[in-house]
Amino acid sequence: MDLFSRSWTALRTAVAELPDEDFAQPSGCTGWLVRDLVCHLVIDAQDVLITLVTPAETEPTRDAVTYWEVAETPPTGDDPLDALIVRLAAAYEEPRLLKFHFDDVGASAGRAAELADPGLRVGTRGEVLTAGDYLCAYVLEWTLHHLDLVAHQPDTAEPPAEGLARSREMLQKIAGTAFPTSFSDRDALLVGTGRRAPTDAEKAELGELAAKLPLVLG
Repeated sequence: MDLFSRSWTALRTAVAELPDEDFAQPSGCTGWLVRDLVCHLVIDAQDVLITLVTPAETEPTRDAVTYWEVAETPPTGDDPLDALIVRLAAAYEEPRLLKFHFDDVGASAGRAAELADPGLRVGTRGEVLTAGDYLCAYVLEWTLHHLDLVAHQPDTAEPPAEGLARSREMLQKIAGTAFPTSFSDRDALLVGTGRRAPTDAEKAELGELAAKLPLVLG
């Protein structure tokens, strides 16, 4: 729960400190500008709020790792929902309006997470998780999107080290094997999720794992 808050606070701070002109720069998400990514984060924050007030009475069907499903192909940006987010982001017109909405909804999601009972069962996407597992799953979401945010912004702060480490642990469980120890947490996440192609040397180190990559999470 604490790591969710730290990861979310770091991401919200990074967005708040971005100069307006950076919103028109590419992000690490295929087909999305930074403004599109931030608009997606608004939707993510809304999902957190909705899920935390959607109690479930049945036994959990997923945990923080199995919450994630692995798709067969990387996103192209042409998905209808992805395209909708691009149109929504453009509708804000001024970065300050998008920043304000993100800060408003994001702060509410952060407070809801702090107040949530980790053992509470909640429903989302037709599945049941404990609130603790759900919020732990979102550490991976926040960390990956923080990396997307800073992909072309070298002066913007990176995700917290502990968030990178926990996200790597989760990605390795999803992959069913560990990344080479020579990979930094950041590189393991970028290469593992297809945000960066591995070098020839990295492919050799990955061995059989290279054939499983990228892990496209959804």
